Amino acid sequence: MCSVSEFNWHARCTCSNGVRVRREFDSRSMGSEHQRFAMAKKQTAGWPEVIGRIAGVLVILAGILLAAGLCAASPQTANPVPSIFEPHSTPADSILHLSWFVLSICALIFGVVGALLAYAIVKFRSRVGDAGREPAQVYGSTQIELAWTVIPILIVVVLFLATARVIHGIEDAPKPAAAVEVTAIGHQFWWEFRYPALGVVTANELHIPVSDPAHPTPTFLKLLSADTDHSFWVPQLAGKTDLIPNRINETWVDPHRTGLFLGQCAQYCGTQHAKMLLRVSVETPEAFQVWINAQKQPAIQDEKEAAGKHVFETTACVNCHAVGGTNATGRFGPDLTHLMSRDTIAAGAAENTQENLRLWIQSPDAIKPGSLMPAMQLTDADLDALVRYLETLR
Repeated sequence: MCSVSEFNWHARCTCSNGVRVRREFDSRSMGSEHQRFAMAKKQTAGWPEVIGRIAGVLVILAGILLAAGLCAASPQTANPVPSIFEPHSTPADSILHLSWFVLSICALIFGVVGALLAYAIVKFRSRVGDAGREPAQVYGSTQIELAWTVIPILIVVVLFLATARVIHGIEDAPKPAAAVEVTAIGHQFWWEFRYPALGVVTANELHIPVSDPAHPTPTFLKLLSADTDHSFWVPQLAGKTDLIPNRINETWVDPHRTGLFLGQCAQYCGTQHAKMLLRVSVETPEAFQVWINAQKQPAIQDEKEAAGKHVFETTACVNCHAVGGTNATGRFGPDLTHLMSRDTIAAGAAENTQENLRLWIQSPDAIKPGSLMPAMQLTDADLDALVRYLETLR
Protein backbone atom coordinates (compact mmCIF):
# COMPACT_ATOMS: atom_id res chain seq x y z
CA MET A 1 0.00 0.00 0.00
CA CYS A 2 1.43 3.38 -1.05
CA SER A 3 0.65 7.00 -0.10
CA VAL A 4 2.02 10.04 -1.91
CA SER A 5 1.96 13.60 -0.50
CA GLU A 6 1.44 16.29 -3.14
CA PHE A 7 2.13 19.18 -0.77
CA ASN A 8 5.85 18.66 -0.44
CA TRP A 9 8.65 18.77 -2.98
CA HIS A 10 9.87 15.56 -1.33
CA ALA A 11 7.37 12.78 -2.25
CA ARG A 12 7.51 9.83 0.05
CA CYS A 13 6.25 6.33 -0.84
CA THR A 14 5.87 3.68 1.89
CA CYS A 15 5.68 0.06 0.70
CA SER A 16 4.07 -2.89 2.51
CA ASN A 17 7.35 -4.77 2.98
CA GLY A 18 8.60 -1.95 5.27
CA VAL A 19 11.10 -0.71 2.75
CA ARG A 20 10.90 3.06 2.53
CA VAL A 21 11.70 4.63 -0.82
CA ARG A 22 12.24 8.40 -1.00
CA ARG A 23 12.10 10.30 -4.24
CA GLU A 24 13.05 13.93 -4.30
CA PHE A 25 12.03 16.25 -7.07
CA ASP A 26 14.83 18.47 -8.06
CA SER A 27 13.34 21.91 -7.53
CA ARG A 28 16.48 23.61 -8.70
CA SER A 29 16.15 22.18 -12.18
CA MET A 30 12.59 23.49 -12.34
CA GLY A 31 13.83 26.91 -11.11
CA SER A 32 16.43 26.97 -13.83
CA GLU A 33 13.77 26.34 -16.43
CA HIS A 34 11.75 29.27 -15.06
CA GLN A 35 14.84 31.51 -15.07
CA ARG A 36 15.67 30.67 -18.68
CA PHE A 37 12.09 31.37 -19.68
CA ALA A 38 12.09 34.73 -17.85
CA MET A 39 15.40 35.74 -19.40
CA ALA A 40 14.21 34.81 -22.86
CA LYS A 41 11.07 36.84 -22.33
CA LYS A 42 13.10 39.78 -21.01
CA GLN A 43 15.47 39.57 -23.97
CA THR A 44 12.52 39.64 -26.36
CA ALA A 45 11.20 42.79 -24.71
CA GLY A 46 14.68 44.32 -24.29
CA TRP A 47 14.94 46.29 -27.51
CA PRO A 48 11.64 48.21 -27.08
CA GLU A 49 12.77 49.16 -23.58
CA VAL A 50 16.14 50.35 -24.86
CA ILE A 51 14.50 52.35 -27.64
CA GLY A 52 12.06 53.85 -25.13
CA ARG A 53 14.85 55.01 -22.85
CA ILE A 54 16.81 56.55 -25.70
CA ALA A 55 13.65 58.25 -26.94
CA GLY A 56 13.09 59.67 -23.46
CA VAL A 57 16.59 61.14 -23.39
CA LEU A 58 16.07 62.66 -26.85
CA VAL A 59 12.72 64.15 -25.79
CA ILE A 60 14.34 65.81 -22.77
CA LEU A 61 17.13 67.19 -24.95
CA ALA A 62 14.63 68.48 -27.52
CA GLY A 63 12.63 70.15 -24.74
CA ILE A 64 15.72 71.94 -23.43
CA LEU A 65 16.67 73.13 -26.91
CA LEU A 66 13.10 74.29 -27.57
CA ALA A 67 13.00 76.23 -24.29
CA ALA A 68 16.34 77.88 -25.12
CA GLY A 69 15.06 78.76 -28.58
CA LEU A 70 11.88 80.32 -27.20
CA CYS A 71 13.89 82.34 -24.70
CA ALA A 72 16.22 83.60 -27.40
CA ALA A 73 13.50 84.31 -29.97
CA SER A 74 12.55 87.92 -30.56
CA PRO A 75 8.81 88.40 -29.92
CA GLN A 76 6.79 89.99 -32.68
CA THR A 77 4.70 91.94 -30.16
CA ALA A 78 5.50 93.77 -26.95
CA ASN A 79 6.46 91.25 -24.31
CA PRO A 80 5.33 92.22 -20.78
CA VAL A 81 7.92 89.84 -19.30
CA PRO A 82 11.46 91.24 -19.60
CA SER A 83 14.07 88.81 -20.86
CA ILE A 84 17.80 88.62 -20.20
CA PHE A 85 18.15 87.43 -23.80
CA GLU A 86 17.29 90.94 -25.06
CA PRO A 87 19.99 93.14 -23.49
CA HIS A 88 20.05 96.89 -24.14
CA SER A 89 22.87 97.92 -21.83
CA THR A 90 26.55 97.02 -21.42
CA PRO A 91 26.16 95.16 -18.08
CA ALA A 92 23.21 93.16 -19.40
CA ASP A 93 25.11 92.41 -22.61
CA SER A 94 28.08 91.07 -20.60
CA ILE A 95 25.75 88.89 -18.55
CA LEU A 96 24.14 87.52 -21.72
CA HIS A 97 27.51 86.51 -23.20
CA LEU A 98 28.45 84.82 -19.94
CA SER A 99 25.09 83.03 -19.87
CA TRP A 100 25.55 81.65 -23.38
CA PHE A 101 29.06 80.49 -22.48
CA VAL A 102 27.83 78.69 -19.36
CA LEU A 103 24.84 77.20 -21.22
CA SER A 104 27.15 75.95 -23.97
CA ILE A 105 29.40 74.15 -21.50
CA CYS A 106 26.38 72.67 -19.72
CA ALA A 107 24.91 71.53 -23.04
CA LEU A 108 28.23 69.89 -23.94
CA ILE A 109 28.30 68.08 -20.57
CA PHE A 110 24.68 67.02 -21.06
CA GLY A 111 25.44 65.69 -24.54
CA VAL A 112 28.50 63.70 -23.43
CA VAL A 113 26.74 62.21 -20.41
CA GLY A 114 23.64 61.44 -22.46
CA ALA A 115 25.70 59.74 -25.18
CA LEU A 116 27.60 57.64 -22.63
CA LEU A 117 24.34 56.69 -20.96
CA ALA A 118 22.77 55.62 -24.26
CA TYR A 119 25.90 53.66 -25.13
CA ALA A 120 25.86 51.89 -21.75
CA ILE A 121 22.15 51.05 -22.08
CA VAL A 122 22.68 49.42 -25.48
CA LYS A 123 26.12 47.90 -24.98
CA PHE A 124 25.61 46.37 -21.56
CA ARG A 125 21.96 45.36 -21.71
CA SER A 126 21.16 41.95 -20.24
CA ARG A 127 21.22 38.96 -22.60
CA VAL A 128 19.95 35.36 -22.48
CA GLY A 129 23.28 33.89 -21.53
CA ASP A 130 23.92 36.42 -18.71
CA ALA A 131 21.69 34.71 -16.12
CA GLY A 132 23.45 34.74 -12.77
CA ARG A 133 26.67 36.04 -14.30
CA GLU A 134 28.33 39.10 -12.80
CA PRO A 135 29.77 41.67 -15.24
CA ALA A 136 33.49 42.27 -15.33
CA GLN A 137 34.51 44.58 -12.49
CA VAL A 138 37.07 47.34 -12.72
CA TYR A 139 38.98 48.23 -9.56
CA GLY A 140 41.50 50.98 -9.01
CA SER A 141 41.61 52.47 -12.51
CA THR A 142 43.92 55.48 -12.20
CA GLN A 143 42.88 56.80 -15.61
CA ILE A 144 39.15 56.78 -14.79
CA GLU A 145 39.65 58.34 -11.37
CA LEU A 146 41.85 61.09 -12.81
CA ALA A 147 39.29 61.76 -15.54
CA TRP A 148 36.31 62.23 -13.22
CA THR A 149 38.41 64.36 -10.84
CA VAL A 150 40.46 66.59 -13.12
CA ILE A 151 37.83 67.33 -15.78
CA PRO A 152 35.17 68.68 -13.33
CA ILE A 153 37.85 70.77 -11.59
CA LEU A 154 38.89 72.30 -14.90
CA ILE A 155 35.26 73.05 -15.80
CA VAL A 156 34.65 74.77 -12.46
CA VAL A 157 37.86 76.82 -12.76
CA VAL A 158 36.93 77.98 -16.28
CA LEU A 159 33.42 78.98 -15.18
CA PHE A 160 34.80 80.75 -12.11
CA LEU A 161 37.31 82.77 -14.11
CA ALA A 162 34.72 83.74 -16.75
CA THR A 163 32.25 84.84 -14.06
CA ALA A 164 34.90 86.74 -12.09
CA ARG A 165 35.92 88.59 -15.25
CA VAL A 166 32.34 89.78 -15.88
CA ILE A 167 31.81 90.76 -12.22
CA HIS A 168 35.07 92.72 -12.22
CA GLY A 169 34.15 94.50 -15.45
CA ILE A 170 30.79 95.60 -14.02
CA GLU A 171 31.73 96.34 -10.41
CA ASP A 172 34.94 98.24 -11.15
CA ALA A 173 33.81 100.20 -14.20
CA PRO A 174 35.12 103.80 -14.10
CA LYS A 175 32.57 106.55 -13.59
CA PRO A 176 32.81 109.25 -16.30
CA ALA A 177 32.24 112.89 -15.47
CA ALA A 178 29.03 112.96 -17.51
CA ALA A 179 27.43 110.12 -15.54
CA VAL A 180 24.02 110.66 -13.97
CA GLU A 181 23.94 109.78 -10.27
CA VAL A 182 20.80 108.37 -8.68
CA THR A 183 20.16 107.14 -5.15
CA ALA A 184 17.64 104.30 -5.14
CA ILE A 185 16.03 103.47 -1.78
CA GLY A 186 13.97 100.32 -1.34
CA HIS A 187 10.89 100.51 0.90
CA GLN A 188 8.13 98.03 1.70
CA PHE A 189 6.86 97.98 -1.01
CA TRP A 190 7.95 100.80 -3.33
CA TRP A 191 11.01 102.51 -4.77
CA GLU A 192 12.31 105.97 -4.00
CA PHE A 193 14.62 107.64 -6.53
CA ARG A 194 16.67 110.72 -5.68
CA TYR A 195 18.86 112.73 -8.04
CA PRO A 196 21.18 114.53 -5.57
CA ALA A 197 22.95 116.69 -8.14
CA LEU A 198 19.70 117.65 -9.87
CA GLY A 199 17.46 118.21 -6.84
CA VAL A 200 14.72 115.81 -7.95
CA VAL A 201 12.84 113.19 -5.95
CA THR A 202 10.41 110.70 -7.49
CA ALA A 203 9.06 107.21 -6.88
CA ASN A 204 8.75 103.87 -8.68
CA GLU A 205 9.47 105.29 -12.15
CA LEU A 206 13.13 105.96 -12.89
CA HIS A 207 13.97 108.37 -15.73
CA ILE A 208 17.46 108.23 -17.23
CA PRO A 209 19.08 109.42 -20.48
CA VAL A 210 20.14 107.11 -23.28
CA SER A 211 23.88 106.53 -23.50
CA ASP A 212 25.41 107.24 -26.89
CA PRO A 213 28.57 105.12 -27.43
CA ALA A 214 30.26 108.19 -28.93
CA HIS A 215 29.34 110.24 -25.83
CA PRO A 216 28.66 107.77 -22.99
CA THR A 217 26.19 108.93 -20.38
CA PRO A 218 25.80 106.01 -17.99
CA THR A 219 23.63 106.14 -14.90
CA PHE A 220 25.25 105.10 -11.63
CA LEU A 221 22.87 103.99 -8.89
CA LYS A 222 23.63 104.02 -5.18
CA LEU A 223 21.40 101.37 -3.61
CA LEU A 224 20.06 101.70 -0.05
CA SER A 225 17.32 100.04 1.98
CA ALA A 226 14.96 101.73 4.43
CA ASP A 227 13.77 98.54 6.12
CA THR A 228 14.61 95.03 4.94
CA ASP A 229 16.51 93.33 2.11
CA HIS A 230 15.47 94.22 -1.43
CA SER A 231 17.06 93.61 -4.83
CA PHE A 232 17.17 95.99 -7.79
CA TRP A 233 16.70 94.11 -11.05
CA VAL A 234 15.94 95.35 -14.55
CA PRO A 235 16.82 92.27 -16.67
CA GLN A 236 17.39 94.11 -19.94
CA LEU A 237 19.68 96.71 -18.37
CA ALA A 238 21.70 95.02 -15.62
CA GLY A 239 21.91 92.10 -13.24
CA LYS A 240 20.49 91.85 -9.74
CA THR A 241 22.03 93.98 -7.01
CA ASP A 242 20.84 93.72 -3.41
CA LEU A 243 19.76 96.60 -1.21
CA ILE A 244 20.80 95.78 2.35
CA PRO A 245 20.09 97.87 5.49
CA ASN A 246 23.13 99.79 6.77
CA ARG A 247 25.12 98.99 3.64
CA ILE A 248 25.69 100.87 0.38
CA ASN A 249 25.78 98.87 -2.85
CA GLU A 250 26.17 100.26 -6.34
CA THR A 251 25.34 99.34 -9.92
CA TRP A 252 25.18 101.13 -13.24
CA VAL A 253 23.45 101.02 -16.61
CA ASP A 254 24.10 102.63 -19.98
CA PRO A 255 21.00 102.02 -22.13
CA HIS A 256 21.70 101.81 -25.85
CA ARG A 257 18.20 102.82 -26.95
CA THR A 258 15.23 104.76 -25.66
CA GLY A 259 12.11 103.05 -24.39
CA LEU A 260 10.46 101.60 -21.31
CA PHE A 261 12.17 98.81 -19.39
CA LEU A 262 10.45 96.86 -16.64
CA GLY A 263 11.94 95.43 -13.49
CA GLN A 264 11.09 94.56 -9.92
CA CYS A 265 12.42 93.64 -6.53
CA ALA A 266 14.16 90.26 -6.85
CA GLN A 267 14.58 89.58 -3.12
CA TYR A 268 11.62 88.43 -1.03
CA CYS A 269 10.85 91.40 1.22
CA GLY A 270 7.37 90.71 2.56
CA THR A 271 3.74 90.22 1.61
CA GLN A 272 3.76 92.47 -1.45
CA HIS A 273 7.24 91.56 -2.74
CA ALA A 274 5.76 90.37 -6.06
CA LYS A 275 4.14 93.77 -6.66
CA MET A 276 7.18 95.87 -5.82
CA LEU A 277 7.63 96.76 -9.48
CA LEU A 278 9.67 99.48 -11.12
CA ARG A 279 9.73 101.16 -14.50
CA VAL A 280 12.80 102.66 -16.17
CA SER A 281 12.08 105.26 -18.85
CA VAL A 282 15.11 105.78 -21.09
CA GLU A 283 14.85 109.08 -22.93
CA THR A 284 16.88 111.22 -25.27
CA PRO A 285 19.10 113.77 -23.50
CA GLU A 286 16.72 116.53 -24.53
CA ALA A 287 13.61 114.73 -23.27
CA PHE A 288 15.40 113.80 -20.05
CA GLN A 289 16.30 117.46 -19.44
CA VAL A 290 12.70 118.49 -20.05
CA TRP A 291 11.54 115.92 -17.48
CA ILE A 292 14.13 117.15 -14.95
CA ASN A 293 13.02 120.78 -15.39
CA ALA A 294 9.39 119.79 -14.89
CA GLN A 295 10.19 117.82 -11.75
CA LYS A 296 12.00 120.82 -10.26
CA GLN A 297 8.87 122.94 -10.47
CA PRO A 298 6.77 123.33 -7.29
CA ALA A 299 3.37 121.72 -7.05
CA ILE A 300 0.61 123.54 -8.89
CA GLN A 301 -1.63 125.50 -6.51
CA ASP A 302 -5.17 125.27 -7.87
CA GLU A 303 -7.50 127.35 -5.73
CA LYS A 304 -10.48 125.46 -7.13
CA GLU A 305 -9.31 122.39 -5.26
CA ALA A 306 -8.69 124.12 -1.92
CA ALA A 307 -11.14 121.73 -0.23
CA GLY A 308 -9.19 118.71 -1.39
CA LYS A 309 -5.92 120.29 -0.31
CA HIS A 310 -7.41 120.94 3.12
CA VAL A 311 -8.41 117.28 3.39
CA PHE A 312 -4.89 116.25 2.44
CA GLU A 313 -3.23 118.56 4.96
CA THR A 314 -5.51 117.69 7.85
CA THR A 315 -5.39 113.90 7.62
CA ALA A 316 -2.71 111.29 8.14
CA CYS A 317 -1.55 111.75 4.52
CA VAL A 318 1.02 114.34 5.61
CA ASN A 319 2.64 111.87 8.01
CA CYS A 320 3.85 109.66 5.14
CA HIS A 321 3.85 111.76 1.96
CA ALA A 322 5.50 114.97 0.85
CA VAL A 323 4.16 117.63 -1.50
CA GLY A 324 6.35 120.62 -2.30
CA GLY A 325 4.95 123.94 -1.11
CA THR A 326 2.72 122.38 1.57
CA ASN A 327 3.14 121.25 5.16
CA ALA A 328 3.39 117.65 3.96
CA THR A 329 6.97 116.52 4.50
CA GLY A 330 6.56 112.80 5.19
CA ARG A 331 9.24 110.33 4.15
CA PHE A 332 7.54 106.98 4.76
CA GLY A 333 5.59 107.07 1.48
CA PRO A 334 6.30 108.31 -2.05
CA ASP A 335 6.74 112.02 -2.77
CA LEU A 336 3.49 113.19 -4.40
CA THR A 337 4.61 116.59 -5.69
CA HIS A 338 4.32 115.42 -9.31
CA LEU A 339 2.10 112.38 -8.79
CA MET A 340 0.17 112.69 -12.03
CA SER A 341 3.33 112.74 -14.13
CA ARG A 342 3.65 109.01 -13.37
CA ASP A 343 1.97 106.30 -15.41
CA THR A 344 1.26 104.00 -12.47
CA ILE A 345 0.51 104.02 -8.76
CA ALA A 346 1.19 101.51 -5.98
CA ALA A 347 4.67 100.70 -7.37
CA GLY A 348 3.36 99.69 -10.77
CA ALA A 349 0.43 97.64 -9.46
CA ALA A 350 -2.22 99.80 -11.18
CA GLU A 351 -2.51 102.45 -13.86
CA ASN A 352 -2.62 106.02 -12.63
CA THR A 353 -6.26 106.77 -13.38
CA GLN A 354 -8.93 108.60 -11.40
CA GLU A 355 -10.78 105.38 -10.60
CA ASN A 356 -7.66 103.54 -9.44
CA LEU A 357 -6.46 106.53 -7.43
CA ARG A 358 -9.80 106.74 -5.64
CA LEU A 359 -9.80 103.00 -4.92
CA TRP A 360 -6.17 103.13 -3.74
CA ILE A 361 -7.01 105.81 -1.15
CA GLN A 362 -10.28 104.21 -0.09
CA SER A 363 -9.08 100.60 0.13
CA PRO A 364 -5.38 99.92 -0.63
CA ASP A 365 -5.86 96.17 -0.09
CA ALA A 366 -8.19 96.07 -3.09
CA ILE A 367 -5.19 96.80 -5.32
CA LYS A 368 -2.28 95.60 -3.23
CA PRO A 369 -3.24 93.23 -0.38
CA GLY A 370 -0.82 93.50 2.51
CA SER A 371 0.45 96.98 1.61
CA LEU A 372 1.47 99.23 4.48
CA MET A 373 -0.72 102.13 3.37
CA PRO A 374 -3.78 102.38 5.65
CA ALA A 375 -7.32 102.91 4.40
CA MET A 376 -8.17 106.56 5.07
CA GLN A 377 -11.84 106.04 5.99
CA LEU A 378 -12.96 109.29 4.34
CA THR A 379 -16.47 110.32 3.48
CA ASP A 380 -17.41 110.21 -0.18
CA ALA A 381 -17.34 114.01 -0.39
CA ASP A 382 -13.89 114.29 1.19
CA LEU A 383 -12.59 111.38 -0.92
CA ASP A 384 -13.79 112.98 -4.16
CA ALA A 385 -12.27 116.34 -3.17
CA LEU A 386 -8.95 114.71 -2.27
CA VAL A 387 -8.78 112.82 -5.57
CA ARG A 388 -9.48 116.02 -7.53
CA TYR A 389 -6.69 117.77 -5.64
CA LEU A 390 -4.21 114.96 -6.26
CA GLU A 391 -5.03 115.11 -9.98
CA THR A 392 -3.62 118.65 -10.04
CA LEU A 393 -0.20 117.45 -8.90
CA ARG A 394 1.53 117.29 -12.24
